[in-house]
Amino acid sequence: PGTDLSRYARDLMRMHDSVLGGGKPTMRPRDIVARSWSRVLHAGLDPVGSNARTPYPFEEIERRRRSSPLTDVIGDLQQVISPIADASQMLLVVTDTDGVILWRSGAARVRARADALGFSEGSVWTEATVGTNAIGTALTEAAPVQLFSGEHFEQTQHPWYCTAAPIHDPISGDLLGIVDVSGPALTLHPAIGALVDTAVRLAESQLWRRHEHRLDRLRTEAAPLLASVSGPVLLVDEHGWVAHASGVAATRRVGVPRTDSALTVPGLGLCVPEQLAHGWLIRPTASSVTIRMTLRLSSSPSIEITGCDKAWRSSVTTRHAEILLLLHFRGRAGMTVTDLSHALFGDADHAVTVRAEISRLRRALGSVVESKPYRLAESVELSLDLGSAERLAECDFVRHASSPGVRALHATSPR
Repeated sequence: PGTDLSRYARDLMRMHDSVLGGGKPTMRPRDIVARSWSRVLHAGLDPVGSNARTPYPFEEIERRRRSSPLTDVIGDLQQVISPIADASQMLLVVTDTDGVILWRSGAARVRARADALGFSEGSVWTEATVGTNAIGTALTEAAPVQLFSGEHFEQTQHPWYCTAAPIHDPISGDLLGIVDVSGPALTLHPAIGALVDTAVRLAESQLWRRHEHRLDRLRTEAAPLLASVSGPVLLVDEHGWVAHASGVAATRRVGVPRTDSALTVPGLGLCVPEQLAHGWLIRPTASSVTIRMTLRLSSSPSIEITGCDKAWRSSVTTRHAEILLLLHFRGRAGMTVTDLSHALFGDADHAVTVRAEISRLRRALGSVVESKPYRLAESVELSLDLGSAERLAECDFVRHASSPGVRALHATSPR
């Protein structure tokens, strides 16, 4: 509030020309802008003029729209913008995870200007395609981004502002796309960021409401079967969200069920899910609730779960192995999202990424990680297999880890 937008735009354009021209600017770009410019220059894009845009044909746009969960909420998003779009000279743009613009609505005059820029349905607005822009940079940084005038890499985008934020599936945690509000630079208002945040929250709440309706239908369909089942049982959907719990402490979600693969559920122990028409029935395979897991650290890390004279083994990503290793050594004290961000990435700026990785880890292995702070569940007994190494510091997995917190581990590993 109170910023002279015309003067600020001139300052940013001078900074852009000086930095990218190899001069000595009087002001430096913000960190997020500097990082993006570095990536874009490395990709070989030209800041003068417009880099090539080749929009997808209408048939491909329609195919992507049909396959996107955002199809169910695009009408709600447009209702947020439509009442003020013409007066505020703004556009609402929604992309998929590839940065392809699937929907665009707003003021007619601004749409015409956007067409001339190649900012239209079917165009790809990633950093690698059109340089630093709020959509592409939000995809890369996995965080909300607002760019103004000369902060854009391409000079042809300097007459614009753009404010974008990722939208996630509240059920799976997966990225669904980007919501962006753009317009002429000198029409930027301090409330634009809050408007985009409101649009994201509305879309995610609508997706969650549809999810609750699906759980209600699953409960109704499975009611006769549940009436005939004795003992503790969970009824879950295809993503592991619990529709019904009996004989076990209530939990909102378990790992994603898979046929003939064990699932760890605190309070039930090891379970082998039974597939139903539109969900899964989960019952314990033994009376023991202790979950014994072995994390095998190698170039292709894996986790082994044992019980009931059986063993189930599955691969895990390097990042998930690093998270399990860090939580194992932190013990019951656990780690906050900030702690994990520092340990995995060396800074506190990756909280969204950390939460997404924890969500994926739970979907893969079950509810083996507790929250607030993050820590291994009390029922989990985790041991490490270091291969040929005798100490953790000698393990190739640790020595070659990209995460600073893992590389810093020097304690002797339990066998």
